[in-house]
Amino acid sequence: TGRAGGAGRVGQDGRPALASTPASADVPPHLMGGTETIAMVRLRGMGIFRASCRGIACTMALGATGAAPVWQLADLSWLAGHWLACGPRGETAETWTDDRGGVLLGISKSVRDGRVSWEFSRIDRTADGIVFHASPKGQQPAAFTAVSITRNSVVFENRAHDFPQRVSYRRDGDRLVGRIDGVVAGTPRSAEWRYQRAALNAVCPPG
Repeated sequence: TGRAGGAGRVGQDGRPALASTPASADVPPHLMGGTETIAMVRLRGMGIFRASCRGIACTMALGATGAAPVWQLADLSWLAGHWLACGPRGETAETWTDDRGGVLLGISKSVRDGRVSWEFSRIDRTADGIVFHASPKGQQPAAFTAVSITRNSVVFENRAHDFPQRVSYRRDGDRLVGRIDGVVAGTPRSAEWRYQRAALNAVCPPG
């Protein structure tokens, strides 16, 4: 008989029971079915993650503590900067500060076909977690709670909002993709902005 949780254990069906991986085990990303998030790394280091495997399939579960993901505002530091999207109809610029003072502040401005629209945003920590607050053209802010944060992406959701119900960002080097998704009258809708990192107040080239 091996150590506790090792060989020699028998399940209720009479078959050898699978060994439980220690809480501190380093589970490779390919066994988790995707890329490790920052929260996964931290939780595993805290001994909160446990893994059980059968063959090549592994499932991850939170330990008995039931702890929520430990995300920090600093995990979104990659969002800071000035981002510019150019298109045949006009341009959209979006600027984000860093997280100093416990908040990221954002502003976006679109000039398309001679019309201007803008939005004030902030990301901070509330009792619900990391929250994105969006206020288009000075409207009452709508709040979207982070449901996923990785080293270069974030997804916020508010399923009770009319549109969108999801806001996401993904960075790849000097490129940033912003996207909104939702359902309106039973029809899926989405919009996407593909930004390039730029100097503050840079403008798109003519034509």
